[in-house]
Order: sequence, then structure tokens, then C-alpha cells
Amino acid sequence: MTGILYLIPSLIGSAITTNELPEYNKQVIRNTKYFVVEDLRSARRFLKLVDKNIVIDDLQFGVLNEHTKPFEVFELLKPILNGTDCGIISEAGCPGIADPGAALVNLAHKHNINVVPLVGPSSVILALMASGMNGQNFAFNGYLPVEPNARISAIKKYEKRAYQENQSQIFIETPYRNNHLFHSFVNTCLADTLLCVAINLMSESQLIKSKTIKQWKLQNIEIEKVPAVFIIMKP
Repeated sequence: MTGILYLIPSLIGSAITTNELPEYNKQVIRNTKYFVVEDLRSARRFLKLVDKNIVIDDLQFGVLNEHTKPFEVFELLKPILNGTDCGIISEAGCPGIADPGAALVNLAHKHNINVVPLVGPSSVILALMASGMNGQNFAFNGYLPVEPNARISAIKKYEKRAYQENQSQIFIETPYRNNHLFHSFVNTCLADTLLCVAINLMSESQLIKSKTIKQWKLQNIEIEKVPAVFIIMKP
């Protein structure tokens, strides 16, 4: 019998407790001895935060990140095929959402392994909930191109889709490029287009604002080096 693959959401923002996680998640973590993680250091810190009595040296870890090769993903699957339960832990938020853990989940389905997603924070969903934009028709587009001209072309394409399909368009960015992306939206989109900026979700410094591009041009905002989600929508 194969093991179970649990998708374990980790904390987002600057949370210092695990109060945002259900007790069932903590029970699964305590009973799991094999974890596939995006970053070893942050995953170990998260596990000790869940339960300080967890003995890290008793656990088995595999690393799955953007540098993991396809054949290495199958190696990570082998303990599950041999009957060991596994928990995937991403760097922040939910595994499989803008996260390399999706590769292991995909492979698990191909081998008829039971995949169990657990409840937890997702910055993408939290931002959409708080944006006031269309939550019935939305698209998560991930990262936009880094090259300026390609990024502008992509923004115009997604803005057109927002208007034509009445669809909220959601984006994320590497924190040190947040300001570049913000100004690309402000300088590219139509004056009446709505832009939501959601910063440091689930932290004391959380900021969520939805304004028109015209309004954003009148406001100075600093979002460098902090986690952020951006959403555009027609007015």
C-alpha cells in the first residue's frame, strides 16, 4: 500500500504563531516523518513552531525547488510508493500554488497516490477576497515578464481580458521587483482600471487597497522587498 501525500500550507506574512492553522494540520505534521520542502531551513523552523517537541533529526527531508530536475522528482516519490506518508511544505502559503510542489503532486496522481490538501492561508485567495473585485471569474497569472516591453505587452493583454471577460487578473512578483511592476501597471493601464495592491498579508503591517489607476497616480506607495499580490479589474 502506498503512503498519503499531504499538502501542508505554511505561514505567510510575519506570523510568529501557528494560530492560523487548523489543529488537524498540526496532528498530521506530528504524525508525519517524511517531508518534501522548498527550503530546508524555513521548513525546519516552521515545524518547530508547530510543535517544539518535534525532533528534527528524526525526520526525513527531500528538497523540491526550481532547481530540481524531473528525474529527481521521482526519487522524492519513492518513499511514498513504499508506504511512507509525506507532507509537502512550500516556502509560504499553499503547496502547488505558484510553487514547485505541483510537480510531485502531478506525479503522485499518475501513480494513484492519495493526495490530501489541507486548509491554510493562500495570499492569492486572501488578496482576491479583500479586493472587492470579481471572485466568480478570475485568473491567476503568476509572474509577468521581466523585460519592460514584454511586461507592458502582457499587461495590456490581461487588461483587455479583464474588460472583455469581466475577469479579475491576479499577479505576483519577486519582492525586489514590486515597485517596477506597480509602476508598469500605473503607466500602462487605463485611467479607470482598478488595481488592488495587497502587501504583507497576515502580518501586522498588512495593507490592502483597491483604487483606480488615476487614483494610484496621486498616491506614493513603497512596496519594495515585501510580499505582494496585484489584481486588475475593469471598473
